[in-house]
Amino acid sequence: MGATAEQSMSIGRVSERTGLSAHTLRFYEREGLFVEPIRRDTAGRRVFGEKEVGWLQVCARLRSSDMPLPDIRRYAELVRQGAGTEAERLELLRGHQARVERRARELRDSLDVIRFKVALYEEHFAAGSADTLWRDGPACAPAE
Repeated sequence: MGATAEQSMSIGRVSERTGLSAHTLRFYEREGLFVEPIRRDTAGRRVFGEKEVGWLQVCARLRSSDMPLPDIRRYAELVRQGAGTEAERLELLRGHQARVERRARELRDSLDVIRFKVALYEEHFAAGSADTLWRDGPACAPAE
């Protein structure tokens, strides 16, 4: 995943491209989340290429979907190891997919409750009875 001269990017540019802070990029490097070591220029500054940006975009999605850092690290280790690790990589991703799908169902259920409550409040506002909501506890019947 080395960077060529024409596609080399500074940590600031990679931060802009990925939405990850420079601090996070350094942290990811320390934590071993990159597939290959990050190159350095002659001044010792990190040099990134398009492949690193692509990898970071995947990592950012995995993190934003609550994949634990140890799992991302393990995934990166397996990718580094190469051939023969595909089944374990697939299993790791399937496990995360199942967790994300479960969370998405939970969020859809929560959204259904929120939509009902919004509709209930809108109905009560229109009827001038919004002040009665929750006065007598959670049983809020729609306004007559």
